[in-house]
Amino acid sequence: MTDMANPMEKIELLAPAGNIEKFELAVHYGADAAYLSGKNYSLRNFSDNFTIYEIGEAVRIGRSEGVKVYVACNIFPRNADIEGIRDYLSRLGDIGPDAVIIADPGVVMEARRIIPHIPIHLSTQANVTHVGSVKFWESMGIRRINIARESTLTEISEITSQTGVEIEAFVHGAMCIAYSGRCMLSGVMANRESNLGMCCQPCRYKYSVMEEKRPGEYFPVAEDLLGTYIFNSRDLCMIEHLPDMIGAGVRSLKIEGRMKSLNYLATTVKTYREAIDACYAEKDRYTVRPYWRKALNSIKNRGYCTGFYLGDASDSMQTASSACSAGFHDFIGIIAGRSDDGKSRIYTRNNLSVGDRVEITQRTGPPIPDVVQEIRDISGELVARAKPNTDATVKFQKQYEKNDTVKLARPE
Repeated sequence: MTDMANPMEKIELLAPAGNIEKFELAVHYGADAAYLSGKNYSLRNFSDNFTIYEIGEAVRIGRSEGVKVYVACNIFPRNADIEGIRDYLSRLGDIGPDAVIIADPGVVMEARRIIPHIPIHLSTQANVTHVGSVKFWESMGIRRINIARESTLTEISEITSQTGVEIEAFVHGAMCIAYSGRCMLSGVMANRESNLGMCCQPCRYKYSVMEEKRPGEYFPVAEDLLGTYIFNSRDLCMIEHLPDMIGAGVRSLKIEGRMKSLNYLATTVKTYREAIDACYAEKDRYTVRPYWRKALNSIKNRGYCTGFYLGDASDSMQTASSACSAGFHDFIGIIAGRSDDGKSRIYTRNNLSVGDRVEITQRTGPPIPDVVQEIRDISGELVARAKPNTDATVKFQKQYEKNDTVKLARPE
């Protein structure tokens, strides 16, 4: 295991925030920083995203909680986009986020002119894979680089030993078929350009083979009952190798997923928060807790791999199925607060009935088992069941904090 005996400063945990609710959840579960975007100019335009007012609110919350806020402006723009981007950067300058995430050199130039007081982080879309490129961007005033996903830990270590710029790297989440995410499939197939934030994820589609002289006859190259997904990748999970990432000089561990669910966000942020803290507390004795594995396996995923980090992704990344493991329907909701008598207020995402066995995920430690003892609807009437997307007041055996999450307990 890589030596991490004298780390300069604890590595940052960087969480995705697709909307203000997710941002607050990331803060609750211990993120050091969150990345988000406005309604335009980022690579996740189909996420809820933030209004300018909400960006300001996130920055205000972040300041009070000691959580940094990075705002993405990382599309590859066309001429028609530039004036809008200039206005957007100017408005961000008034708000004062902790950094702006950019991929395009022209936008970097505009940001340095319009908001010189705000640090610039370079997006993974810029495809930075070697020392020379890092030094170039460092000379351009870039404070941090989200290194290309194609990089190995050995290469990252070489970069951090020869440069002064901060290196950020993905630690968990979906992988992309294209080089550092710069894909054209979506634009060609659905007229939704990935590099302008509108990817329809055609790498997840089912494909067949058609022979040239037999038009209309489709031959499945079957791997399982669902079909063949020849472009599909497993998800990244580096929970086992956090000491190696820290030892390579990575300064920020980034979780992918601004469009992922509340359950995904809460589970990944909470798990990696505990794991990072354990790395520093235990050093060479670091081990992965069984309940961390169980938690990460319970969220929607396509199977896990270590990507390119360990030097050979050929046997680990591709998956022949679109199937996702998941307790997606197990997620009940987030505790919005407590009533005067200690009951929990929840906006339910799925059915919840009296007598249901649940698990409450708090800030630290394994999930807490509990049982639903009573449910009242928004009018205060006792009910046997709360339907999805309703306000409910629930009596559990114990009391919990605002933003703790509730899931149905899975049978062992």
